[in-house]
Amino acid sequence: MGVPDMDELSFTDSELDYHVRNALKAVVQGDCDFYNQLVAVIHHKERLVAEEVALLVTCLKAVTGAVSSIHIAHHRSLLAAIFGMSLWDYGTDVMDALVELLVSLASSSGEYVDLCLEMLVGNFIPPSAPPSASYFVELLKQPRGLAKKNQVLDRVHSTLKDIATVVPLSPLRLEKIVRDRMPNIYTKEPFIVMYVENMLRLESGVMGELVGSTILIALVDRLIDLDVEIAWDEILQDDFHKGIFDMELEDLEGHADHIEQDCNELTREALIQRFFSGNLVAEKLDSLMVLTFEHLRSCAESGRLVQVFEILLQSFQKTILTAYKSKFAQFVMFYACSLDPENCGKMFADLLLNIFVSSLNPEWRMSAVAYLASYLARAKFVPVSSVAAMLESVVNWCFLYCKNQEGDINPKAHKVFYAGCQATMYVLCFRMRQMLVIPRLKSQLCLMRIEDILGHPLKPLQVCLPSIVEEFLRLVKANHVFSLPQSFVEYGMLESENSRAFGGMERFDMFFPFDPCLLRKCDSYIRPNYVYWSMVRSTYDEDDGEGTSDEDVEEAYASRNGMSIPDDGSGRSYDDEGHSDADEFDHYLDKMSITPRDSSNKFGGRMQRFMQMPSKIRPSASPESL
Repeated sequence: MGVPDMDELSFTDSELDYHVRNALKAVVQGDCDFYNQLVAVIHHKERLVAEEVALLVTCLKAVTGAVSSIHIAHHRSLLAAIFGMSLWDYGTDVMDALVELLVSLASSSGEYVDLCLEMLVGNFIPPSAPPSASYFVELLKQPRGLAKKNQVLDRVHSTLKDIATVVPLSPLRLEKIVRDRMPNIYTKEPFIVMYVENMLRLESGVMGELVGSTILIALVDRLIDLDVEIAWDEILQDDFHKGIFDMELEDLEGHADHIEQDCNELTREALIQRFFSGNLVAEKLDSLMVLTFEHLRSCAESGRLVQVFEILLQSFQKTILTAYKSKFAQFVMFYACSLDPENCGKMFADLLLNIFVSSLNPEWRMSAVAYLASYLARAKFVPVSSVAAMLESVVNWCFLYCKNQEGDINPKAHKVFYAGCQATMYVLCFRMRQMLVIPRLKSQLCLMRIEDILGHPLKPLQVCLPSIVEEFLRLVKANHVFSLPQSFVEYGMLESENSRAFGGMERFDMFFPFDPCLLRKCDSYIRPNYVYWSMVRSTYDEDDGEGTSDEDVEEAYASRNGMSIPDDGSGRSYDDEGHSDADEFDHYLDKMSITPRDSSNKFGGRMQRFMQMPSKIRPSASPESL
C-alpha cells in the first residue's frame, strides 16, 4: 500500500487513527514519510483556511488517540511541533483539540508532564517575540483581543486542573515552572501584568494550597526587582529645588490659590508627572501593585486574607525588610493591613517590634523600627491606643539599653538605640496630639521614660535626624509634655554629622518606608487610609511661642467636626480593658485634614503655604549631605 497524501485524501476518524498509529510505529523502522506529513500539518500555522483547520483538528485528535505509541526519543519532531504550538494562534476548535492532547500526554507518561505544564504556562501570555508582540499588544486593547484572552486563559487553567486530577503531584512541579518562567523587569507591561494575573488566578484556585506560597513570594521578589530599578537620584536634577525632600508630597488639590506663582516647590502631582511620566519601570510596578491590591481585596472578601498575609510576612522578612532601596513594594503590606487591621495590622506591628527587640542583625533591627515608626505614624486605621502600646515597648527597650550604658555619643556603637529614639520621636510628631486629648493615653505617654532616654549622656537629640528632633522639640515645648533642658529646645536645627554616622552608608537615619507613595494608581488605594503631614495640626505658634492647653485642643478638633465635648468629670466612660469613648473620638480625628500653620520663617521663607514635614522621602542622600 502506498503512502497516503494527507492533503489529497479524506479519512474517517478511525482510519486516520489507524494511519497515525502506524506512522508512529513506522518511524522506529526508518519509514518517516507519513510521519513527516503529520508533523508538517501540526507545525503549519500561517493563515489556515477552513479545510486546513479541520485537518489540523483531526490530526490532533488522532495523535491524542495514539499517545501510547509516542516515544520521546523516536518522535522528537512531533513533540517539538506539538509543544511549539500556541493557543493564541488558533481558534477555539484547535484550542480544544490541543489541550485534550496535552492532558492525554501528561497522563500517559511522567516524561511529558513538565513539557505539558511548561507549554501551558507559556500560554499565560501571547507570543512575545517580534513581530507577534506588537500585534498582540494592540489586539489586547480591542474587545476581540480581550475575548481571545479569555478563550485562551480559561482553557489554560482548566487544563492545568485536569492534569492535576490525573497527575496529583503535578502542582508541585508547576510551582517551579511558574516561578522560573516569570517575565523579567524588561518585559512589556501588558505581558508581565498578564502573567501575574495568571499567577494570582492560580493562587486563588484549587491548586492555591500547593502553589500559593511560591507564587506570592515570587511576586514580591519581582516587585522588589522593579522597585530597586527606580532611583531617587533621578529626581535630584538641577531644576528641582532641594527642599522637595522637606515638604509633604501630598496632592494639593483645592489649594492652588494658596501657592505663590514664583514658588519653586512642586506639588505631588507635578512630581509624579515630571519623574514618572514615561518611566516604564515605574509604570510596570504601579500596575503590578494595583493587581496585587485587588487580589488582596478579593482574599479579604473570601475570608482568606490572614492565610495569604502570613505568607507575605515571610516574604517581607526575607525580601522587603532587607532591601536597601525599596521605595514602594512595602505598600503591599500597608494595604493588606488596612483591609484587616485587627489581625494583619497587629501581626505586622508585632513582627516589626519583635525584630527590633530581639534580632541579632543590627541593620535588620534598625530597618524594622523604621518600618514600625513609619507604619504607626502613617496608618490611619491603627487605633491611637495601639500606637501608644507599641511606642511604650520601643521606649522601654531604649530605656533599658541606655540604663546599662556609660560614656558619650557614639553613633556607630549605639546605632540601634539611636534608631529606636528617632522612631519614638517620629511617631510622636504624628500622633502626640491624639494621645494628649485622651486622658488615659496622655497619662500613659507621660509615664514613659522618654525624658530619661533623651537626657542620657548618649545624647540622642544630637544624633538623630535634625528635622525630626526639631519638630519633636517644638511639639514638646508647645504641649508641656516632657521636661527637657531648655537649651535643647532653643538649639534649633542640629548638626547632622552624627546622624549620618549612625545611619551608615545605608542612611538608616533617613529610612521612612511609608512616606507618601508616588505611584499614581497605587496611591488611590493607599490614600483613604493614609495620614499626611497636613492632616496633623501644628501645636505651636512660632510668632508668640505660646503653648496650647488640652481644652484648646479638644475645642479645635470638635469645632472642625461638629462634635460635642464631654465634661471633664464624667464625659468619658471606660470599659474593663481601659478603652474609652474616645476611641470613636479618635476615629473622627483620623478623618480630619487640617492645613498646618506657616513655618516658612524657620526654613528660609521659601515656602509660604506649606508645613515642614518631620521626615525625608528616603532619598539616597539628604539635603543636609548634598
